[in-house]
Amino acid sequence: MSLESRPPRPRADQIRPILLFEMCSALATERTWPATQAKVMMRRQGSSNPWLYTLFASDTPTDFDEVVSKDVQLGMVNPAGALAMATRGAGPFTEPLPLRVITVIPSYDQFIVTAAERTGIKSIAEIGERKQPLKVSMREYEDHADYLMCNELFRAAGGFTLDDIVKWGGSIHKHRGLSIDKGEVERGEIDIFCEEGIHIWLGNALEYGMRILPVDDALAQKIKPLGMRASATRPQDVHQLKEDVKSLDFSGWPIYTHVDAPDDLVRAFCAALDARKERIPWEGGWSLPLERMCNEGPDTPQDTPLHKAAEAYWREVGYLA
Repeated sequence: MSLESRPPRPRADQIRPILLFEMCSALATERTWPATQAKVMMRRQGSSNPWLYTLFASDTPTDFDEVVSKDVQLGMVNPAGALAMATRGAGPFTEPLPLRVITVIPSYDQFIVTAAERTGIKSIAEIGERKQPLKVSMREYEDHADYLMCNELFRAAGGFTLDDIVKWGGSIHKHRGLSIDKGEVERGEIDIFCEEGIHIWLGNALEYGMRILPVDDALAQKIKPLGMRASATRPQDVHQLKEDVKSLDFSGWPIYTHVDAPDDLVRAFCAALDARKERIPWEGGWSLPLERMCNEGPDTPQDTPLHKAAEAYWREVGYLA
């Protein structure tokens, strides 16, 4: 970078947050660093001033309440379907939450329910019909959207939840990360394995004797009003598949805010993303494809409306189709 193209040297009060943000960016990129969620708080200089803005880089729907209460001005969640459910007042949400999207980070994924072939179970509905004491393996932390999406899928398919499986004498086992243990399958310690991030674990599960329990057309229609979609897991995603299989869509990472967030604040968020897009990685590369992130696509579901200021900004810069 030449001296002429450098931005103005920051003021003394700006140097400290810049140093902190850049240091945290480096730490978050380090694979051995264990803390991968971040909450950033910003205020005017002066210890007596209140914190003006809180931005939360998380992935869980349990953080919706903090944005609704306006304690947090910017949040993130995975998948887009969880946010759509909340803004529709569907599933466990008794009323629509006043949340709107700023943009959606592309991510194409499914949440898949698999059953050990030895169980003979071929559909999600059969789990509820049989009421067997099944051993179900779920993500280790219960605030993850896996639990929200799984319970609503089970309710739609057969009127039951994970808690019902426990009542029938079954159990919920917690797996760490996105992996399925071959020995646990072979020893009968796992009957049902549910997870997203299918490109990491699904191929192994199929090789270990697990069967995908698909989302058929009838079930897809039942979950649609909830803000949930069905999408295809394809042989190009998991080579052990012979053909496309429909499962619960788990695509999109919405960045969201309160419906009443000030327009100038939302525009500032959008402008900051636009200014630094070349430095922000995503699953498909090292630069955010903002021209895709406010438009409907398989990996950018737009089931929750854009905040009006975000919509105006993206349209002005030519990103919104």
